[in-house]
Amino acid sequence: MRFEPGRLVVHRNVRRGRIGWVRSARVVLDDDRGLLLWVARDSPVAHEVAADGRGMRAMPFTEWITTGYRLEQARWNGPPVLKFLPTGAAHSVWWFRDAHGRFSNWYVNLEEPGVRWDDGTAAGVDMVDQDLDVVVYPDLSWEWKDEDEFTERLAHPEHYWVPDERAVRAEGERVIRLAEAGGFPFDGTWCDFVPPAEWDVPDKLPTGWDRPPVR
Repeated sequence: MRFEPGRLVVHRNVRRGRIGWVRSARVVLDDDRGLLLWVARDSPVAHEVAADGRGMRAMPFTEWITTGYRLEQARWNGPPVLKFLPTGAAHSVWWFRDAHGRFSNWYVNLEEPGVRWDDGTAAGVDMVDQDLDVVVYPDLSWEWKDEDEFTERLAHPEHYWVPDERAVRAEGERVIRLAEAGGFPFDGTWCDFVPPAEWDVPDKLPTGWDRPPVR
């Protein structure tokens, strides 16, 4: 399944069959290397919150797994983000920008390989975010991110969506070696990407954005 450039799709994080967050994005390209997505500033998004409006990161995991949930729609309020989902890989790479829109760093999001779906009106990619991440800086130095959250959640295997800690870390270490060597996509590719002027920001998520996950 391939998506046409310019098409609006949704990138969704799924946790044990439940939608954790949704981000609308435009397809930049889709080829043998993978899928490249553009999340513009103010793009419609949704994320799971507890009944009182707090997100998962605002409370201990032991509290999160015992509370009720709902999906809250909002807008992407940070700088725009470019996301690359390499074909078959257990990670994606995000290009973060500063407040002025200039490239600042890469963000390696460790995740299960995405599964695509297309209902005609709505289409997207569902993945399982594995929480542990790697930040790679322009000088190719790096650091792990969210290790504390990863460790906290691993202590509750009956509720957590990551079954194999070693596999997640091994994938992170593999990508770190690639980044240290300056290999694609850490070679400057797409750091100066500018979206087509005709790409608008939709008013809301497409109908069907909350359809049952494929994972």
